[in-house]
Amino acid sequence: MGAHAARSPQAPHAEARDLRDTAHAAQVRELTAAGVLEDPAWRAAFAAVPRHVFVPYFFTGRGAGHERLWGEDPDPAHRARWLRGVYTDAPLATRLRDGELVSSSSQPSLMAKMLESLDVRDGDEVLEIGTGTGYTAALLSHRLGEEHVTTIDLDEEITESARAHLALLGLRPTVVTGDGARGCPSRAPFDRILVTCTLPLIPHAWLGQCRPGARILAPLSTGLIALTVRDAGFAEGRFLHTSAYFVPLRGATASQTAPGMPYGLPYELVENERFQFMLVLTAGALHPREALDLWRGEGRPGRERFGVTVSAQGQWSWLDDPQGPYVWPLGE
Repeated sequence: MGAHAARSPQAPHAEARDLRDTAHAAQVRELTAAGVLEDPAWRAAFAAVPRHVFVPYFFTGRGAGHERLWGEDPDPAHRARWLRGVYTDAPLATRLRDGELVSSSSQPSLMAKMLESLDVRDGDEVLEIGTGTGYTAALLSHRLGEEHVTTIDLDEEITESARAHLALLGLRPTVVTGDGARGCPSRAPFDRILVTCTLPLIPHAWLGQCRPGARILAPLSTGLIALTVRDAGFAEGRFLHTSAYFVPLRGATASQTAPGMPYGLPYELVENERFQFMLVLTAGALHPREALDLWRGEGRPGRERFGVTVSAQGQWSWLDDPQGPYVWPLGE
């Protein structure tokens, strides 16, 4: 045999696997160091569930300039870019339709914050609204057991793809194709509902599918509302401090869209996330100048000072106190 022995056919595959494993382990270390994986159970879930299995390809760029990066690209430089992207702490566009984003893989650090804020306990039944790639369902399945996890999405292509990704890890939570705004009554009651798409309102159907004391964590405006369900007719809670941007919910409650930033406001507010959050939350109830005066007068409040009440009579957002002077109807 010559001086340079030929590598076995398995060698390139082993090298690729090692690179993926190394990148995966590095991301778990980074999330832990950032303080978003404080719970050992969730740290173990992120360590056990590799993101690359759920993102075999993703898109970069905008408009007509989208580029598809995938893990089986014959060009090693493109494969390296794919792997770096998968294990970067960033959301990834995974499905486009007519140039519009319809599904994505959420930012891992945000998902870690959301999962820890969901405050699950062993034996909890969890419904995820917005299946996406199946990555979050996999994390939930590792933490709670697949038999306690239901995930629903409107798009059959998305749910079929998620099932395939989950099966690669031997996971089979209940994956349902349907309108998430209507919940999943056949699998109710739930102890937790986790939503991974932006809402204009909280669908009332969810409350009726929850046990008393259940927790709903959902993107609303540009924040995350954490609601405690009292019964089928009432839920209330506050926003977390963190920002959150997701693909909008499609289905029964998807007719409303958030307003853009109006013209004529001071320049420094155009990029101010906290003011944008309040402006969207009070849209239809306050004129932009009224919102600006209130925001300044109240010391430029952050998201965590706002809350939402859902009842049979309607839905309201509020500042500091649901019985206080600053209460606005949602969705007007």
